[in-house]
Amino acid sequence: MRVLIIGGGLSGLALAHALEVKGQDYALVEARARFGGRIKTEHLDAGYFDMGPAWFWPGQPHIAALIEQLGLEKFDQFSAGDLIYENETGQVQRGRGFSSMQGSWRLKGGLGKLIDTLVEKLPKNRRQLNAVVTHISQSHAGNGITVTLANGDKIRADRVILSIPPRIAANITFDPALPEQTLAAMQNVPTWMAGQAKAIAVYDTPFWREEGLSGDGQSRLGPMVEIHDASPATGGPYALFGFIGSPPQARMDENTLRQHLIAQLTRLFGSKATTPKQLFLKDWAFDPYTSTEADLAPMYAHPTYGYPHHMTDLWDNQLRFSGSEVAPEFGGYIEGALEAKENTLKSLESEKEGNHYATG
Repeated sequence: MRVLIIGGGLSGLALAHALEVKGQDYALVEARARFGGRIKTEHLDAGYFDMGPAWFWPGQPHIAALIEQLGLEKFDQFSAGDLIYENETGQVQRGRGFSSMQGSWRLKGGLGKLIDTLVEKLPKNRRQLNAVVTHISQSHAGNGITVTLANGDKIRADRVILSIPPRIAANITFDPALPEQTLAAMQNVPTWMAGQAKAIAVYDTPFWREEGLSGDGQSRLGPMVEIHDASPATGGPYALFGFIGSPPQARMDENTLRQHLIAQLTRLFGSKATTPKQLFLKDWAFDPYTSTEADLAPMYAHPTYGYPHHMTDLWDNQLRFSGSEVAPEFGGYIEGALEAKENTLKSLESEKEGNHYATG
């Protein structure tokens, strides 16, 4: 049974790795020029800075097991010191509140290290970048699927796993067409953090720590609404990162946004914050393989994720979803990406076992 995985983010890569270990037939295609999906780590000197997800927590067994399996290391999020609070008029107070990320973990080398390690374990002939899927067709006999790429190449498989956000998958043409209820369900699944933008300012020294600050900040003025220390586990360079709270339509002028970011960092942390070595900026809202127009609306709470009924049993189970947005327990988190991968793997193994008994 040949399995084609569409989407080379964490869920798709982890599924491909599991199939590789089991010696099963599979292929993995990714639309971007890189693997990782919403996991993206920038590097400067010896530093590593996550522009997408950065944290994981105790009580998340799948990410803990994978990190141990791959021989990677975690470290505690820095949280020692006072928090900074900025009100809507720009007045700054110190020592109000506590670190909301205290007790969370980060990965040495950044989460990009996890992605790179998984990619290295997949043979090159099993993985393909710049592979934009435009059409997915089931044979009239129902005994196979043909996937067409934007360059005209065709890939044939027995099972197709959509390890991409359901809203992104809805842009693909399906033949036969998916039921209207299925397409509606796909459109109604919010892509976690798709409308978010993140900034990371990198410095030679952790001057905020030297002044008794944790690097944590909250602001009602912005543009960043939440700030944390983003420094490596040991050594420098050091960094502060923040989630940008202004809506996507208001942050399209990158030069102006960068000026406002520096001005805010200076208000909060003083003159030493004015000249970072580098100011990394990633706006996921304008990433076509992450966000759709529906994702530009603000998200005020963590959605209730799971696997919608109308997205199941498609094409006699030849077509399935696997990704953080269909994880019932940890949906939206990197743990959810691995939870979904595990559920998909179990369903494939169960089906393979059933076919063995049927033909044995």
